[in-house]
Amino acid sequence: MAKIIAVTNQKGGVGKTTTCSALCGCLSQMGKKVLAIDLDPQGNLSFSLGADAESSYTVYDVFKGNADIYDTVQHCGCCDVIPSNILLSGAELELTSVGREYILREQLSTIEGDYDFVIIDTPPALSILTINAYTTSHQLIIPMIPEILSLQGIAQLKETILAVKKYYNKQLEIRGILLNKYSPRLVLTKEVEELANIIADQLDTDVFEQKISGSVIIAEAPAHAKTIVEYAPRSKAAREYTDLTYEILGLEKPKRTEQKLGRGRPPKNRQKLS
Repeated sequence: MAKIIAVTNQKGGVGKTTTCSALCGCLSQMGKKVLAIDLDPQGNLSFSLGADAESSYTVYDVFKGNADIYDTVQHCGCCDVIPSNILLSGAELELTSVGREYILREQLSTIEGDYDFVIIDTPPALSILTINAYTTSHQLIIPMIPEILSLQGIAQLKETILAVKKYYNKQLEIRGILLNKYSPRLVLTKEVEELANIIADQLDTDVFEQKISGSVIIAEAPAHAKTIVEYAPRSKAAREYTDLTYEILGLEKPKRTEQKLGRGRPPKNRQKLS
């Protein structure tokens, strides 16, 4: 059966979609079969992975009962994708039936055996979509950026996570808190990291040892419908996300050797041998 991981934070702009995309790429490169589920009505993960969210069935059709989940799966570059679009924004008002918290889990149970991992991107809100993600998942990853407001968002998640664990999914585990756009030289970064460790203790989890630095390449990759490890495999960002994936899986990080590219240019005053 697949391990199901949801990437979540009710605060927007903390790197949830980027983290989901990168995990899909890294796991795929490790030879794993991966399914990405986009639960954000903005559809950013669908776009980033090259899925068609306009002329095909989406996860909204699954919630509404218009399509079987198998019919929504698209085979994209590095993994399979269940896309979403703006129609999903109406789910909160439209889903009123008893057991609505279990819709995704019940549907996913019919296909999860085909995958090693399922990665779920959640919306920046504590909605019924987020509850469905938590009810379905085995683990949660909480990305944040070194800002006080981002930290506050994690604190507000606590009650929701504990309630879901009590009533809907007793096996739910918070795998860790991920620091994005990390710059160790900034005083604020260190202060927020210390507070994040305090909150992590309260949630019975840890802040990941691997941090993700800010990078223009991370912002460029979605425009090419590629994950960071596909778009720039030798970049610092790709190495960081690869190491993060190994840490999430509890594996030893890959050892790398620096490649020597030559000895540089010869001195200008070197005499040519005759």
